[in-house]
Amino acid sequence: MNAQWAEQSCFAALDWAKNHHDVIVVDRVGTIVADFQFEHTIEGWRQFDQLMQGFGQCPLTIETSCGMAVDQLLQRGYPVYPVNPKAAQRYRERKAPSGTKTDRHDAWALADALRNDGHAWRVLRLQDEATATLRLLCRDEIMLIEQRTALVNQLQAALSDYYPLALASFEDWTKPFAWAFVHSFPTAAALAQAGKRRWEKFLHVHKLWRPETAPERLRLWAGGQQLQASPAVITAKSLLALSLATVLESLQRQIDEYRRQITGAFVRHPDHDIFGSLPGAKEKLGPRLLAEIGAVREIFPDADSLLCLAGVSPVSHQSGQIRKARIRWACNRVLRHTVHLWVDESRKTCDWAQAYYQVKRAQGHSHASALRCLGKRWLKLLWRLWQDHAAYDETKHHQSLKQHGSFVWQKLHPLQTTAM
Repeated sequence: MNAQWAEQSCFAALDWAKNHHDVIVVDRVGTIVADFQFEHTIEGWRQFDQLMQGFGQCPLTIETSCGMAVDQLLQRGYPVYPVNPKAAQRYRERKAPSGTKTDRHDAWALADALRNDGHAWRVLRLQDEATATLRLLCRDEIMLIEQRTALVNQLQAALSDYYPLALASFEDWTKPFAWAFVHSFPTAAALAQAGKRRWEKFLHVHKLWRPETAPERLRLWAGGQQLQASPAVITAKSLLALSLATVLESLQRQIDEYRRQITGAFVRHPDHDIFGSLPGAKEKLGPRLLAEIGAVREIFPDADSLLCLAGVSPVSHQSGQIRKARIRWACNRVLRHTVHLWVDESRKTCDWAQAYYQVKRAQGHSHASALRCLGKRWLKLLWRLWQDHAAYDETKHHQSLKQHGSFVWQKLHPLQTTAM
């Protein structure tokens, strides 16, 4: 809570758009003292500076926490209070139950909401340059990976129309060797014409020669494709498959470059030892965890705030005799997905994590629910390490489990527990 909120003289809101922004400023009693629109250009922001000069660095709210508009406000030193779009919609409906919606009305509703409720809102804290760079790199890498997934799906759809033999040859089509196969043998006829020696060379060149898989692939290719598509379909779809394979190879080179940049930025970050020590995080998930959690400790004054942002804490619903809990959807989706992947990987290298997961599954939790429970356990531990600037130590954690008589320790060491 901001105890000095009543001392503020003005409160502003910016309703942002692609080409222009609307600004409303109200005083402490809710009277509109400034109302203007400016273009999203250098001249427009100069106009913004001039028109806002009389109000100082007053609190300002906006319906987003990122983007060029937020960046410009932070550079100018404004205390920015981002508001959730759902909350913004409720504030707008409170001001106009009729459903009226204009940019000016949205800005006024948010400015008045900031005046009345802003004392309980959290100001947007600027991350240091190293963390901000790492966050942008990781999020952009995720976007490129999503694009790769979409292209892989398109490639598989094209192959299913004319070349099902290729689909049967490999299980993972996100790997470059699968795209290289399309380049080397774009049709079933080209594969049959190439012959066994070229097939074997392809497997050796791409390091796919395995005693358990190579003979089966050779047998599959020797049998040929039984169901043939028409010549027109083969001509058109083979060109599409080759095009998609080429795009995928180019995209993969850019993803690899992002991975090199992220690895370098992660190693140089002051908090590298904390996140780099987490079991299962490795070189991919560690940077994402660090990027989303950040380096500003004041953002998460307690572990519960981090659990809520990560989406692992449930949302409670209580009304009369009804008491329920449901999954939390309003959260940081990138952090939520990263934590899900991390805790699932941690089970492979951390015995207490696997034991905790097994207990939750035995209690009737689904796989996803058990991982969320494990995620709460991990994030509480990570929050403490993060606050103390300490790396994870498996031995210390086992000692803590034993000291507190945790059910996880009892599952790991049932004989010792019985003896005690």
